[in-house]
Amino acid sequence: MRVAERILRRVFAAVRTPIRFRLWDGTVVDVGPAESRFAIVFRSPGVFRRILRDPTPLRFGEAYIAGEIDIEGDILDAMRVADDIEHVRVPLSTRVAAFAELLRV
Repeated sequence: MRVAERILRRVFAAVRTPIRFRLWDGTVVDVGPAESRFAIVFRSPGVFRRILRDPTPLRFGEAYIAGEIDIEGDILDAMRVADDIEHVRVPLSTRVAAFAELLRV
């Protein structure tokens, strides 16, 4: 899952709030300056690819409602991160590189 870890770190590098991700195989990826009080759990590689193509709060929300991702821990912290994610602008070069790597996940 090193590819998925690299993608998460690259895409969410600008987010100021710490985020913990747990992947479908149990791999844990921490992104940010400190320890997160919540985790976003991806239940499958498919939902991971779909969300990471365009990581917006709306996509996360839709996946959560559909049961494709879960939030473990402090839900209020997770909601605050949505504000940070909404303002993240991933450079085109990073998006292209991440998209190419997503094909390997």
